[in-house]
Amino acid sequence: MNKELRKAVIAGNWKMNKTRPEAKALIEELKPIAEKATCDVVICVPFTNLETAVELTKGTNIKVGAENVHFEKSGAFTGEISADMLTEIGVEYVIIGHSERRQYFGETDETVNKRTKAALAAGLKPIVCVGELLWERKCDITKEVIARQIKLDLFDVSAEDAKKTIIAYEPVWAIGTGETATSEQAEEVCSFIREQLTEKYSKEVADTITIQYGGSMNPKNAAELLAQPDVDGGLIGGASLKAADFGVLLDAASNG
Repeated sequence: MNKELRKAVIAGNWKMNKTRPEAKALIEELKPIAEKATCDVVICVPFTNLETAVELTKGTNIKVGAENVHFEKSGAFTGEISADMLTEIGVEYVIIGHSERRQYFGETDETVNKRTKAALAAGLKPIVCVGELLWERKCDITKEVIARQIKLDLFDVSAEDAKKTIIAYEPVWAIGTGETATSEQAEEVCSFIREQLTEKYSKEVADTITIQYGGSMNPKNAAELLAQPDVDGGLIGGASLKAADFGVLLDAASNG
């Protein structure tokens, strides 16, 4: 992390977990833990928990994010939620293009780009996910894949809007598998992402953009990953569902 240039951000991605009573219990556990954090703290929760999370985190340093957003403002899109619907209830962040959305629900770089621009237009802070499949890493085309995603996902996104965007590097082979990129592998790709942002915008802009690591970061490996100069935080899956584990990650990001 380079805290002189950009904020460290730890964002929990709850995925499809927690009923409202369970969400309330977890948030109440998190509040005193997060109070000590000097990094930015975000919890991205299922749509059914958003109002509960926004209400319970008022007056705290915990920000609330959604796990997805549609790119149209309204219309015949059954089951979808617009950016305006999210901001209206107090949501500040949104995850876009998570590998599970790409894998199971047909997300493409084109729809990721549309969702990112819609989120920015509504005042949301997008957490845009990029990352390679195991087969792509074995074929030694990780950098080609990442470069393509950065160019497509941020197409027509201005430099000023890019500064409001977080990029989450999530090697798909390390999502929910227990596998984790080594700190060297994470830094190599996060550094490459910053190079791509420099090429697309400028070094000044690239240096302000938070780049998270999002592949099975946990209490055992967080400090080592966050010690890397271009890893500015984490997009956390399983460890975000346990207050104590999430607290270890917040400490690592706050004190690293």
